[in-house]
Amino acid sequence: MLDYSKHSDSELAGLCRAGDDAAFKEIYIRYDKLLYIFALKKLEDENEAMDVVQDVFVWILSNREKFALKTTLSGYLYKSVLNRIFDIFRRQNTIRKYITKGDHFVEVDSYETDYLIRENDIRTMIDKEIATMPPRMREVYELKHKENADAAEIAKRLDISEHTVNVHLQRGLKHLKERLGLVVYVLFILNP
Repeated sequence: MLDYSKHSDSELAGLCRAGDDAAFKEIYIRYDKLLYIFALKKLEDENEAMDVVQDVFVWILSNREKFALKTTLSGYLYKSVLNRIFDIFRRQNTIRKYITKGDHFVEVDSYETDYLIRENDIRTMIDKEIATMPPRMREVYELKHKENADAAEIAKRLDISEHTVNVHLQRGLKHLKERLGLVVYVLFILNP
């Protein structure tokens, strides 16, 4: 059985277009949470956000033979979600209010914008998981990753041993890896 997690987005899109259900599943796994967070920020309604994301994936599954990318897969997905959000606002006659608010413009064809959107969504997910850590572990973790303190400095500031600091850090990383999944965890490690 192929390991689809190692395929690039463009490879997955091609496999999905060819009818490969496992490729579709991998696309869904990669993007459903990130798209949900994006939609939730715009709609401020959990059910509507979930419906919008599901609509996008249902459309892809139903129209996979038409699923041709002219941009990045993530850009395509974000733009699809944003278009459905605009449809909702149009139906609710609130598009003017949303435009006035000023946070509606997203240039999803830009690699930089795509990266910033994903990074912001991932950062939000990570911050929520850090907040669920036990207090001492969270304190050690934040000193290390937000203030760039080393183990010796953290130990001195908190009046604990360096070994205890290292244990808290290892457990904190394990906590994030278990809660966020390997892909988000690796992205976090690569871009602290």
